[in-house]
Amino acid sequence: MGKLKGFIEIDRQKPPSRPVEERLQDWQEVYLPYAEQDLRAQGARCMDCGIPFCHDGCPLGNLIPDWNDLVYRNKWHPAIDRLHKTNNFPEWTGRLCPAPCEGSCVLAIDRDAVAIKSVELGIVERAFEEGWIRAEPPETRTGKSVAVIGSGPAGLAAADQLNRAGHNVTVFERSDRIGGLLRYGIPEFKMEKRFLNRRLEILEAEGIAFQVNADIGVTIPAHRVRNDFDAVLLAGGAGLPRDLPVPGRELRGVHFAMELLAQQNRRCEGDAIDDADFISAAGKRVVIIGGGDTGADCLGTVHRQGATSVHQFELMPRPPEHRGEANPWPLWPQIFRVTSAHEEGGDRVFSVATERFTGDESGRVTTLHGNKVEMTLDSGRPSFAPVPDSQFALDVDLVFLAMGFTGPKREGLLDQLGVALTKRGNVSRDKTWMTSVEGVFTAGDMQRGQSLIVWAIAEGRSAAAGIDQYLMGETRLPMTLP
Repeated sequence: MGKLKGFIEIDRQKPPSRPVEERLQDWQEVYLPYAEQDLRAQGARCMDCGIPFCHDGCPLGNLIPDWNDLVYRNKWHPAIDRLHKTNNFPEWTGRLCPAPCEGSCVLAIDRDAVAIKSVELGIVERAFEEGWIRAEPPETRTGKSVAVIGSGPAGLAAADQLNRAGHNVTVFERSDRIGGLLRYGIPEFKMEKRFLNRRLEILEAEGIAFQVNADIGVTIPAHRVRNDFDAVLLAGGAGLPRDLPVPGRELRGVHFAMELLAQQNRRCEGDAIDDADFISAAGKRVVIIGGGDTGADCLGTVHRQGATSVHQFELMPRPPEHRGEANPWPLWPQIFRVTSAHEEGGDRVFSVATERFTGDESGRVTTLHGNKVEMTLDSGRPSFAPVPDSQFALDVDLVFLAMGFTGPKREGLLDQLGVALTKRGNVSRDKTWMTSVEGVFTAGDMQRGQSLIVWAIAEGRSAAAGIDQYLMGETRLPMTLP
């Protein structure tokens, strides 16, 4: 590495961000670019560690020490070349990935990890500014056609790889815009959609065809797509939200998280949504059930909508500040984290279970009834017991369920194709990423279950290699994952 003692001499610097009182007034991104000299200094913290465990922590196998060092040495063009070798969309992961690579950073054994995610984002944004990232259509075409069903990160990564291999790729999206959860699940304050549109324009200029309002298995029979294309990739995500089957769940004002997030993203896109149909937290008391990323997205959203109060309930106990003995490096650190949305306010309450909701005569929720719980482990599996005399009632106007997803939607596409499912209800596949149906492949949350954007991109790339092998008898595309 260029600066051998950089990890000793330079501290980790948190990404610069806009003040809370400013960002709550709009939907623009929270974080700001580093000054160039500061970002280069962060790259200089990367150690000459011999075995870079960050490679193992990253599902994409990103060449992290290489581009950290190149940034430190002010060699930005080679840096984006290294970055694009393994990651099709670093401008998205640099904003949205929780950075498991940083959890595996050798420096993180006893001090703050290298700011890998921030360096990644700095590289790709510099490359766009310099005009180095532009449409590069393939020189030849194979004559083979592939249908990609789903336009989230897995589907788009696969489409990009297959198009580079020369296949004719069409991406089908059931919604009215391309992007999947990137479009309608991720709030603007985490990633402004102009950064999604910018890359989509390049993909389209390179020859990928996009069809929106195309719900395969509903508006378009699945067999028609299967017959019209040489191969099909299922990348429709895990769209079934986990529900909360308690009394009062049916009351008005109790919503799934995605109802809120999708509507607000549509309004940010400029769509006209009738006020009577729009879910707004303005002037209301809000409870968010679920302490993960989706819950934090709801939290930041209702802050900006003008909620009077917000409580975020989590069933699990509060994580520790530092790694426990059962969570050693280089495993992902299960520690307490504060997102930008948590910095903006709201009460985080751990070890809480919701028992029921009650409402008024009109059928609208007015009260959440719950109690504190204590977690115990039974054969390694958590169970939760109510704490005696801990019952409480909380006045509430809106409740958002952000407890994750249970798998892909079965009816329609999957039923019509007849693909086999795993015990968990995800789409089953073999080592080439093919399902039980000849010529039909799968990638992303549809076969993995709810997961991270970096896993989705890695799986899309790997499935593309499997499809290319199937179509051509061989492939030069990398298969990142087994």
